[in-house]
Amino acid sequence: MASFTTSLMLWLCLLFCVHTVHVMATWPRGRSTRFYEFKIQATRVNKLCNAKDIVTVNNMFPGPVVYAQEDDRIIVKVTNQSPYNATIHWHGVRQRLSCWFDGPAYITQCPIQSGQTFTYEFTMFQQKGTFFWHAHVSWLRGTVYGAIVVYPKTGVPYPFQFPYQEHIIILDVVQLERQVLASGGAPPPSNAYTINGHPGPNYNCSANDVYKIEVVPGKTYLLRLINAGLNMENFFAIANHKLTIVEADAEYTKPFSTDRVMLGPGQTVNVLVTADQPIGKYSMAMGPYMSAQGVSFQNISAIAYFQYLGAQPNSLALPATLPRFNDNLAVKTVMDGLRSLNPVPVPKEIDANLFVTIGLNVQKCRSGNPQQNCRGLNNGVMAASMNNISFIKPNVSVLEAYYKKIDGIFTEDFPEAPLKFYDFVNGAPNNIPNDTNSMNGTRTKVLEFGTRVQIILQDTATVTTENHPIHLHGYNFYVVGYGTGNYDPQTANFNLIDPPYMNTIGVPVGGWAAIRFTADNPGVWFMHCHFDIHQSWGLGTVLIVKNGKGELETLPHPPADFPRC
Repeated sequence: MASFTTSLMLWLCLLFCVHTVHVMATWPRGRSTRFYEFKIQATRVNKLCNAKDIVTVNNMFPGPVVYAQEDDRIIVKVTNQSPYNATIHWHGVRQRLSCWFDGPAYITQCPIQSGQTFTYEFTMFQQKGTFFWHAHVSWLRGTVYGAIVVYPKTGVPYPFQFPYQEHIIILDVVQLERQVLASGGAPPPSNAYTINGHPGPNYNCSANDVYKIEVVPGKTYLLRLINAGLNMENFFAIANHKLTIVEADAEYTKPFSTDRVMLGPGQTVNVLVTADQPIGKYSMAMGPYMSAQGVSFQNISAIAYFQYLGAQPNSLALPATLPRFNDNLAVKTVMDGLRSLNPVPVPKEIDANLFVTIGLNVQKCRSGNPQQNCRGLNNGVMAASMNNISFIKPNVSVLEAYYKKIDGIFTEDFPEAPLKFYDFVNGAPNNIPNDTNSMNGTRTKVLEFGTRVQIILQDTATVTTENHPIHLHGYNFYVVGYGTGNYDPQTANFNLIDPPYMNTIGVPVGGWAAIRFTADNPGVWFMHCHFDIHQSWGLGTVLIVKNGKGELETLPHPPADFPRC
């Protein structure tokens, strides 16, 4: 009996101790905890006259929506029942002191292997708005994705007209071919665009595969737009209706009305739409924005319906007008209108000033089977780089190697500027593949905690100029400036009052963008192009932010079920 009592007291003590550690932990905790369970599994779908097995979460395409409120804690148990390695990235979530759960494969974690489980835990600390989650390994992101909707705290209103209804609109592509990297060439055009998984009547076998919103005349609707596409930027418009942007990348903006928006992969935009037109059926259209030269792409728009109650079911839909596929001015006009809702604390003094070129490369063919592996331009191998360094993912996650001080996995010598300056836009090397090679490496940039950072992102014309959607994990950043041509600090015009606060910025085609943030979240953070093909080719780098002082500035230890490589 004494032994039993001792054991019981020990058990209670352990339980109390564990409970106390959980309660007293100093990293941010939510007001409520939201539990979700994801099962990654194969699902058969019928699209475009074909039956095909795709990888999904919980047999849903798009996947399940994660709902929460600001400051809530989210726990998602992910079980991989597919034959492929998998991870989940929570795009736009800043992962305050929870870098272990950020999700990019071989950056912050090893993949969840087939048959294994990993539980993600993070807090929506001072964050609300529209986010999304997606796979972050290989090209699973093409079908493994879903929305995250985080509402304001109870009693806190939107800073705009309260909508009659809200709808999630996910823009995506159908890509039936996957074997691209081994060929050394570019990916084929997508088979179709989709709106919430539906291509619409412009595509074969899709007359009834159409997404529809039924609206009440006179009411205002909030549409949460998400571009989950792999390698394509897209315009979106509704026939005869204005879109009023009120949020971009889960941060409120000054209301801005426009006829259309353009979203790059990874970007989210919330718009208000008022049903103020005559009763009828109006097309919602999604079409391509292609800024690169010589790239084949899908040019057939996806169509959904914005249908008024009382409209005849079989009536023809009024067509939406989209800009031309290469209308750079339409993109700039929307970006020009984005401003933070209120004045924001932009870092005025800079401690680390990085100048980072972004663009494509063509490597010389070194394969013994060039017909199979060297299908890039001029029989080369396609690549991409930052400061002419193509990022190579290691076979152990950079975060684990950094935390455990494992040598030989990465280096800390990512340059703060390109090794050579030239006319990046008009005088780039283009004797393919002789002078278009990049260096390879797992190079990182280390920042002290609290560093005030400015990064100039400069597009280059090797192979082609292009609008690149650059995403930074673990942070939002102020987009203080952008322009065409080569960046010139003497003429650049910066907004240091109310710039938009984003996590993904489309660096203008043949131009530049300037971003600023304070490095106050310790961990290993991936910065990369959100075109999956460019990321696969090496267009990325890693920023390592050191611990500060005390528990609130120190990355906690890894979780017990952390995946092994």
